[in-house]
Amino acid sequence: MAQKIAIIGGGNLGTAIAQGLIKSNFSNSSDITITKRNISTLKGDLPKAVKITDDNVKATATSEVIILAVKPYQIEGVMKTIASALTKKHILISVITGVTVTDLKEMAQIELPVFRAMPNTAVAIQESMTCISFDNATEKQVQLVTKMFNTVGKVAVIDDKLMDAATVVLGACGTAFALRYVRANIQGGIEIGFDAKTASLIAAQTVKGAAELLLTNNSHPEQEIDKVTTPKGCTIVGLNEMEHRGFSSSLIRGVITSYKKIAKD
Repeated sequence: MAQKIAIIGGGNLGTAIAQGLIKSNFSNSSDITITKRNISTLKGDLPKAVKITDDNVKATATSEVIILAVKPYQIEGVMKTIASALTKKHILISVITGVTVTDLKEMAQIELPVFRAMPNTAVAIQESMTCISFDNATEKQVQLVTKMFNTVGKVAVIDDKLMDAATVVLGACGTAFALRYVRANIQGGIEIGFDAKTASLIAAQTVKGAAELLLTNNSHPEQEIDKVTTPKGCTIVGLNEMEHRGFSSSLIRGVITSYKKIAKD
């Protein structure tokens, strides 16, 4: 029997999760409910069978899996609202930055399986990297949630104390960092003669291919770099120039600065 899933919060990430679960055939459209205070502002191309409502309590009561995808400042109010509808049979999953498993257990006011998942927006095209932590869950429940997010990308189960770091490296920050590199590559391509559309295609596909090499070969980046870096070649001079300009250092500093921001807040 298919699981009834309620996604509390129809923003970009909540909608992307719904799209990914449907495209991967993990869920039927009719088994998904998305809630949003202002239904008319819901974005994203969703099948008509997906239920859209502004009633969080009803969505919770009629579902088995609850995915919390609201803003961090909204979570306490939302949990107070739905607490009365939660039962031990529910599986509670949060994709909210900065909200720990312990926080969720306290706000739930009931003993139930609690998961924290950190996907990124590539979940909509089934290419997310999702980190998961959990408490009070059976092996079968862990397998269910892992399978859910495996259908929309790849999953790593980690300790909850590492989830904030995962947000920086693998979540929204990591995606933005990668896309900023792609944008710079496109700009360079235009400067050396390509039109914007062609430069964008080349840059995006090259990055996708590079990532697939690491995932397929289970290799270290330097191993793949060595394969295309010939003595006195154009690759090594380009790499060295970027390093002289602080390329790696800037990325590392960006990751650490973003993490400090999350840890501080």
